[in-house]
Amino acid sequence: MSLTLYLHPLAAFCHKVLIAFYENDLDFRSETVDLLDPGSAASHLARWPVGKIPVLHDAVRDRVVPETSIIIEYVQQHYPGPSPMLPREPEARLDARLWERFFDLYVSEPMQKIVTDRLRPEGGNDPVGVSHARNTLDTAYAMIDGQLAGREWATGNAFTIADCAAAPCLFFCSIVHPFSVDQNNLRAYLERLLARPAVKRTLAEARPFFSMFPYREAMPERFASGAAFV
Repeated sequence: MSLTLYLHPLAAFCHKVLIAFYENDLDFRSETVDLLDPGSAASHLARWPVGKIPVLHDAVRDRVVPETSIIIEYVQQHYPGPSPMLPREPEARLDARLWERFFDLYVSEPMQKIVTDRLRPEGGNDPVGVSHARNTLDTAYAMIDGQLAGREWATGNAFTIADCAAAPCLFFCSIVHPFSVDQNNLRAYLERLLARPAVKRTLAEARPFFSMFPYREAMPERFASGAAFV
């Protein structure tokens, strides 16, 4: 097996790549990175000094591939499967890239700001930053709800890299900053994502680590119990 994905099972950006891999039945192995463990951290920093996860290593090409978007595109180029995550048609590809970046920058990042603020030591919280993050999510939710009108997936009828990005961040966002009651398109979209086998598999694998999630007490029982991922 030539491909190894270095990840943490609870990390939303790692979920994004796993979903793309599972959609295409990719043959790979995963290895958990524990940045709190000196040995694991040192090994990962030697691999990718920025220290971010996920990172892919391709033993056949002796290449380290960082960054979620690049990992997914690299695999599609060199190990193509039955379900391309990047459309072949240029305009459709641009739309998929746009909404993938939208979910990463305006949903995942503010969500992570809210979550990590709970991990700060007493007196070190950033209420202004958290308030800004919540405002960003409100704007993003409204835009996504409008984008989804008449669409099954983020950019149309095909499941793409944009949906891989959307699934994990909207899952966690629905817990830390719930959608408005009138955002029906957004709510229905999340349910469609959660019904996708690749998404179910990813979240089922993450479930043993849910106790580490700082908003664990706000997690709906169907997520905590794993009933939503069966």
